[in-house]
Amino acid sequence: MMSEALEDVAAGRTATHGALNWVGMDGISLPVRVVDHPVDARVAASVSLDDPAARGIHMSRLYLLLEELAERELEVPRIAGLLENFLASHTGLSRRARLFLTGELTLRRPALVSPLAGWKGYPVALRSWREGNSVETQLELKVGYSSTCPCSAALARQLIQQQFDRDFGDESLDHASIRDWLGESHGILATPHSQRSEARITVRLADGVDTPPWLDLIERVEAVLGTALQTAVKRVDEQAFALANGQNTMFCEDAARRLHQALSDVSGIAGFHVRVVHAESLHAHDAVAESQADWWWRD
Repeated sequence: MMSEALEDVAAGRTATHGALNWVGMDGISLPVRVVDHPVDARVAASVSLDDPAARGIHMSRLYLLLEELAERELEVPRIAGLLENFLASHTGLSRRARLFLTGELTLRRPALVSPLAGWKGYPVALRSWREGNSVETQLELKVGYSSTCPCSAALARQLIQQQFDRDFGDESLDHASIRDWLGESHGILATPHSQRSEARITVRLADGVDTPPWLDLIERVEAVLGTALQTAVKRVDEQAFALANGQNTMFCEDAARRLHQALSDVSGIAGFHVRVVHAESLHAHDAVAESQADWWWRD
């Protein structure tokens, strides 16, 4: 039986002319590695369609080329090479290529005091664009933390002072009486409200950076915020977390400014954008703040 060549409709010409910014695929499953940890990524792979008369691109070529990243570390040179191959597979059709990956990096994190540890997930994303020899790569990560409202803390302290005045007035008190009173729910009758919060950090890597600084960014963000969400805890860890929250009250504006300052001196970063969200426990809406330096958004 004679084999017959299969028709390639996409290689034809279109009756309606027009170049397209991007054409490709979203939601591709791909196992990769981030700081030597396995990550089940979702990938979007695209190229521009610059020939206005071309019917379409060759999506299967992009899909098969993604195998270059399968179960391998996400290094900038490897991604740049993949984007170059995207363009080589579309010579005459495309001048620009891009790759977006999203996933969750799971790291083992220690408790604050006890020897316990547990696993914590960090949503991460990598976005890279190529046009000719120019390559731009952005990293994004989300870090959860606790934020205690400074206003609520001040109001709670005021209520405690008022209760102290009602209970003792002008009495002469000894140390033991005051200590006992401080240990009663009747004395400490108010507590400030706090909320689970999230910092979204997006950075543009400087030229010459080969290895994305995921761990450095996570450590810096959690250190400057001071109240990162915990995993496995004992009571001693919960007490340490309560102390950290009490000594580290912050509005969303405070968190955004801290992060801006912490990111300003990170080597290998050419620009960044910060967005913090405090999911209010007092209100049904969120409090948000944003800050950036040498930043612009790309499609």
